[in-house]
Amino acid sequence: MLVLAIVPALAPAQSGGLERQVKAAYLYKFSGFIEWPEGSFARPDSPLVIGIAGDDALAEQLERTVAGRSINGRPVQVQRLKKGEPRAPLHILFLGADRAVAQDMLAQYKGQPVLTVSDREEVFGMGSVINFVVAEERLRFEVSLKAAASAGLRVSARMLAVAYRVQQEGA
Repeated sequence: MLVLAIVPALAPAQSGGLERQVKAAYLYKFSGFIEWPEGSFARPDSPLVIGIAGDDALAEQLERTVAGRSINGRPVQVQRLKKGEPRAPLHILFLGADRAVAQDMLAQYKGQPVLTVSDREEVFGMGSVINFVVAEERLRFEVSLKAAASAGLRVSARMLAVAYRVQQEGA
């Protein structure tokens, strides 16, 4: 059974907290369906680092979600990012900030083996690999294979099978 396929409905009254919980779970689970290029981790036991830009509430939720957990034997760390800081070594970057911050962060990590995740169509259009969307009252995600290839990442066919929409490499 693929865990990514199980997503609760988002009732309008509770969607903020529940949506944040589901996004945090997805950010943690995505790493199990991504193949990073050789050399993306310094050592076999190096942590998987998830950076959050512009959404402190999501960072707090993610910290609770990953506490004491690991992915493929790697501990998971959450790092909060601010515009203007030097580029941090990351594996996943969530862009929840305004357009300018998202654009700046995407430029900093362009061509790097970093899984970029957004929750706004315009940021997805600027080049993030994954974008969260609410469809049929459920939090879903879409994937850009072109952006993934540009970052040197391979996305599992199992993950693509449950994506709401997949943009092909030529799109």
